[in-house]
Amino acid sequence: MNFILILTGVLLNAIAQLVLKKGMSIIGTVQVDMASIITMIMKAAVNVYIYLGLLCYILSFVVWLMVLSRTEVSYAYPFLSIGYIIAAFVGYFYFGESMTLYKVGGIILICFGVFLLYRS
Repeated sequence: MNFILILTGVLLNAIAQLVLKKGMSIIGTVQVDMASIITMIMKAAVNVYIYLGLLCYILSFVVWLMVLSRTEVSYAYPFLSIGYIIAAFVGYFYFGESMTLYKVGGIILICFGVFLLYRS
């Protein structure tokens, strides 16, 4: 049950990132000045993807609190790196982001590390 809760929290967190990315791709690039930030906030206030991403974050937070009440943080926290794997593949297939040999190698290392943690 703890492992399922951990994976649920990780998946919700990764989905939140990806949905927020979709929302921000609609809003566009934001410069680091007050006018751009205010414009971004106004656009985000009516963007359904931003609201969906925030909802996923809130749900992942609640699930993560449940995880931390049941398991050691040194066991649970490294599983968040699974989110990197999900984000890399969805970024590649859905957002057209690059997938280099270094990214693939990093993903393999993450998978191996998570496997070792799971076995402990």
